[in-house]
Amino acid sequence: MIGIIGAMPTEVDALRAAMTGTEEIECGISRITCGYLNGKRVAVARCGIGKVHAAMCAQALIMAEKPSLLLNIGVAGALTGEADIADCVVPPSAVQHDMDTSPLGDPVGMISGIDLVYLPCDPLAQEKLKAAAAKAGVRVFTGRVATGDRFVESTDEKKRLHSLFGADACDMEGAAIAQAAYEMNIPFAMYRCVSDTLTGNGQEYALNADRAAAVSQRILRDFLDSWDD
Repeated sequence: MIGIIGAMPTEVDALRAAMTGTEEIECGISRITCGYLNGKRVAVARCGIGKVHAAMCAQALIMAEKPSLLLNIGVAGALTGEADIADCVVPPSAVQHDMDTSPLGDPVGMISGIDLVYLPCDPLAQEKLKAAAAKAGVRVFTGRVATGDRFVESTDEKKRLHSLFGADACDMEGAAIAQAAYEMNIPFAMYRCVSDTLTGNGQEYALNADRAAAVSQRILRDFLDSWDD
């Protein structure tokens, strides 16, 4: 069983529509759809926007289905000038850029309790995701994804996140899902397709989010074909 989480309807609805043998689980604003996609047993959930919704959904999916892999998909903003719309970022790890206890002597991004800055992604899943993106004709970047509870629009702030964390994309859910998976000992991986560029803004995001989400779902279908659960 592979657990698949996206934040918005545009990131998961087409996947749900393609599933067979489905059943539904309700959890707060999240809805988990269990069934089969590309011949693989999956649970697809829309978590909603932000770190709390993301972590709640991840925990609910883990408790209900005990997936062998938890996968976070969808769109994100680019933090490097090289990345263009619908390019794909497959990170080795994720970081919560708005976690900051540095006045107490901690590194920026460190999560107290588990004492990690960078939340790891499963290496095998990373490689298969990169191969799936290449099969789909999508250019791949491998910097981290930086997660925080705000839409980052400032180019200077994007450059700061790239410099501070080695991140190629920023989002509002990924590292929260990564933390839930880490603490529950569930293998985790993620990828993001670019919806807005380094110099882009909310309007650019609105124009390109659906296109990037469609590419994200195409990559997922190719990934499922290659994954032995």
